[in-house]
Amino acid sequence: MNLEQLKNEARLLLETPLKPVQGTRFQPTGFPDLGAATYQRIDGTQMLLVESAQSMANRMELVCMNDDQNDWVAPLKGLPYVLVKDKNGKIFTNSLLESHRINSPYILEAKDKTFFDLLKKDLGVMEKGRVSQKMLATTLLKYDINSLLHGVFLAKKQLAGGRLRLPRALSSFVEASDVGVAPSGGVKKDDVNPAGDAGKGFGHVPFHREEYTGTLTAFFNIDLAQIRGYSLGEDIEELLITLAMFKIRKVLQDGLRFRTACDLEVAGDLTVKRPDGFTLPSLQEIEKALPSLVQKAKTDFAQPPVTTVIYEE
Repeated sequence: MNLEQLKNEARLLLETPLKPVQGTRFQPTGFPDLGAATYQRIDGTQMLLVESAQSMANRMELVCMNDDQNDWVAPLKGLPYVLVKDKNGKIFTNSLLESHRINSPYILEAKDKTFFDLLKKDLGVMEKGRVSQKMLATTLLKYDINSLLHGVFLAKKQLAGGRLRLPRALSSFVEASDVGVAPSGGVKKDDVNPAGDAGKGFGHVPFHREEYTGTLTAFFNIDLAQIRGYSLGEDIEELLITLAMFKIRKVLQDGLRFRTACDLEVAGDLTVKRPDGFTLPSLQEIEKALPSLVQKAKTDFAQPPVTTVIYEE
């Protein structure tokens, strides 16, 4: 697998059309006090945010997990992450599944301060002065490589005064253009007591809902300049870029069922918009390349690569 063409590029930008697996309607993500995120392009085109960058990050992380084994899927085994167990040794969560990754309260707020103290030791030299992105990146590579792609904010004053953060190096969103509203509704039925107290869950309760139609597109952005800026060496750069490409290919294959009423599939080619002439490797090529890249990088990981934290409230 040859990534030579990407060496002097700042971004790898990709997009692909999507469509509902059945019918034409889909349900977008919603936001409190806002609902669906509709907006209008400068040319008047009606637009809709279907899936946000935050949600797509979670989905690209989820396809990397083997739920049965509570570990990475096979091509990614050996990469570092933080595993959280309860006091009885039962697996609780991990930094791959937590929305804030290594900054999860189940990791940093645990009574077990062993890992927190490791972070403080590794990052303590930045208590004053400028934050060293390389030192932060080196520490994240050691314990939680996923944070180097999806970003992190270590908002703890004991860790460099709460100034440790990285933006996303891999980002994605799904939007729709030329959208129209598909109104519908229904009734929550209660044939036993139709006039019962709806506040307690009884009675017939009519409701309305809005779904949408439109042209769907998924967008992906790998910030190659940020990855190079970590200054972790060419082998780690190749690993991070390949891991990002794996996440893109994998989420397009297995991770497009956003909601019950938003079950999507790829409807055309995955197009590289920048740089010209680059072709994203297939999932099979990426999966074949990853184990050797993981093996080459293992001396930069924690030993063992899975760091365990015991969480007690």
